[in-house]
Amino acid sequence: MSVIQTRKERERAERHQRIIDSARELAETQGWDAVTVRKLAERIEYSQPVLYSHFAGKDAIVSAVAEVGCAELAAVARELRSEADDPEAALRAVAEGYLAFARDSAALYDAMFLMRTELKFGPDAPQALKDAFTELALTFAPFAPPDDVETFTEVGWSMLHGLATLDRGGRLRPDFRAQRLEILLGLWTGRA
Repeated sequence: MSVIQTRKERERAERHQRIIDSARELAETQGWDAVTVRKLAERIEYSQPVLYSHFAGKDAIVSAVAEVGCAELAAVARELRSEADDPEAALRAVAEGYLAFARDSAALYDAMFLMRTELKFGPDAPQALKDAFTELALTFAPFAPPDDVETFTEVGWSMLHGLATLDRGGRLRPDFRAQRLEILLGLWTGRA
């Protein structure tokens, strides 16, 4: 591989990442409706055809941002789970971390789980999605029996997602976040 080819590939990868980072930043400051190929091209000072050489359109850009978000969520869950003293403390920490992630990174969370993307979940999912699910499954595993761990994780994740989405949408009473989490932990651990 020539030095010129290597440089071009590095520049292309850097441009690709700049598009993702700019889309995320624009979504976080102005919302996803503000993220258009035209605005991104202006923001990163490249032509629209250059953006289209990296991404087919907005859905592909949202997908790339969502994949980054899944990698970040996996890292957060891994750290919280590994620092916990026991499985129940890990469950609490990861649940709290997940809900905080959804609140604190709203545009990113929307890209990951609420917006239309090209991402496939399941066996053909990108590695970042698999990693995020694995971290949740490792957290839920001690509480799953006699149920299948992956199915238990899907239900637990759905419950977290429901709480996160309803809370962010202002549909739940903010003063009762802690009580809702305690009820949820009780359901998962069999204390309820």
